[in-house]
Amino acid sequence: MGAGWPQPKARRGRPGAPGEDKGKRLVCKPGSGGVVPGGAGRSRGRSPPAAYQAQWSWPCAGGSGGAAQRSGDMAIASEDDFQHSSNSTYRTIGSSLQADQEALLEKLLDHPAPGLQRPEDRFYGTYIIFFSLGIGSLLPWNFFVTAKEYWMFKLGNSSSPATGEDPEGSDILNYFESYLAVASTVPSMLCLVANFLLVNRVAVHIRVLASLTVILAIFMVITALVKVDTSSWTRGFFAVTIVCMVILSGASTVFSSSVYGMTGSFPMRNSQALISGGAMGGTVSAVASLVDLAASSDVRDSTLAFFLTATIFLVLCMGLYLLLSRLEYARYYMRPVLVARVFSGEEELPQDSPGVPLVASRFSVSHTPPLRPILKKTASLGFCVTYVFFITSLIYPAVCTNIESLNKDSGSLWTTKFFIPLTTFLLYNFADLCGRQLTAWIQVPGPNSKALPGFVLLRTCLIPLFVLCNYQPRVHLKTVVFQSDVYPALLSSLLGLSNGYLSTLALLYGPKIVPRELAEATGVVMSFYVCLGLTLGSACSTLLVHLI
Repeated sequence: MGAGWPQPKARRGRPGAPGEDKGKRLVCKPGSGGVVPGGAGRSRGRSPPAAYQAQWSWPCAGGSGGAAQRSGDMAIASEDDFQHSSNSTYRTIGSSLQADQEALLEKLLDHPAPGLQRPEDRFYGTYIIFFSLGIGSLLPWNFFVTAKEYWMFKLGNSSSPATGEDPEGSDILNYFESYLAVASTVPSMLCLVANFLLVNRVAVHIRVLASLTVILAIFMVITALVKVDTSSWTRGFFAVTIVCMVILSGASTVFSSSVYGMTGSFPMRNSQALISGGAMGGTVSAVASLVDLAASSDVRDSTLAFFLTATIFLVLCMGLYLLLSRLEYARYYMRPVLVARVFSGEEELPQDSPGVPLVASRFSVSHTPPLRPILKKTASLGFCVTYVFFITSLIYPAVCTNIESLNKDSGSLWTTKFFIPLTTFLLYNFADLCGRQLTAWIQVPGPNSKALPGFVLLRTCLIPLFVLCNYQPRVHLKTVVFQSDVYPALLSSLLGLSNGYLSTLALLYGPKIVPRELAEATGVVMSFYVCLGLTLGSACSTLLVHLI
């Protein structure tokens, strides 16, 4: 409010007569069904701020505004136009599809506040930055897991690529991918919870830069160890690798979920750029892996170049993020949004907090975003995200990487050396990228459509289709139905395309069907759904492999 403006104590009373609303706090009268100018607190020789003179017609907590209002309405009054949220009401959890679609299409989100002109994204600078940050968010992980020959060399306790026969390193080699899965998913879940609690306590700018710094430092350590002879301390190197993976995974989770939450305040295409960038990171790592296989003779030299590429790109990501706040388009959508103070409808309005928006709600004052309305609002989308990644991680890479060419005995490079890198890593990641990029032009079905979870559930059919390919070794299921190398390639493409399109749709919709004040917190929650699906799928993939 204006400096020195008195904060009169709110009390219940009759609505003020026409023309008496100057200098009066907003009073929520129980049973009135709306916020009306209160009957207390005239101005004392000073003109009231403009915010007091606005006409408000929001439903009150406890009012008689119908079933929708009774199910947990909330209202927010922003204090000035610059800090006013573009989506200024905590809409009813059970709001209609039309309201959701309006927010989704940014008819509310993109309306510029009075006095502000919405700038254009010149030369697609913001889009390119978010796309690059998406690559950077998953590039370390992708480079880490695709350097399979390097890990075999280092953990095999040998000066040449390991064969897996060394007594000390064989158990590590056999279960290395399982160890990596545990080391990545568990800290990711914990860091997502911590990041949610820090949404309103630590600025997103600090969280992004701090996590990027940690990622860069860990990757520099991993890169430095490439040229170190670890043959005398294989298990020690394994322990260092797992610890690095734990820290790297946690920091990457904080980075990606924070940036994703931040894009919730931007138009949808910026969120799409970030998500598509993640798929591009997988594609880049797959291509780099193929180049490494084709051109390298020394595992250490090729891996050094491999990891240095990722390190340099992480430095570039940090520079691009610092550049983001200098773009006029980005500054417009990153303008401050006041954290709403939440109070119950029965208590009196605070007198000594002129700079805090007023929110009528069932929740108590807290720095932690309200979790229950977010979970309730995003329940269907959260299921879609979780199940999509559950099916994907159930099949990829545990099943995909063990499907061999039917002509493996021919001895050609295609059927031996390049079959799995091409049909599993490259095709899947490229199809995933195409699916995510497709959402830039097509967003069907909508956020409340029953077709979206229907398509998600339909992906379950991919499990038996992959199992019936030439998966080796087979113990219980002896029959191979698909007697051609074309089928694994087609199925990997379908798996990646459906994963990219359906998961991106759900992830795009999540932060757009809630108010802008909750967009960042919703982004963290949606990231939690991703991690939950990956964790469940990775755990169940071991069971599926044993069943085959």
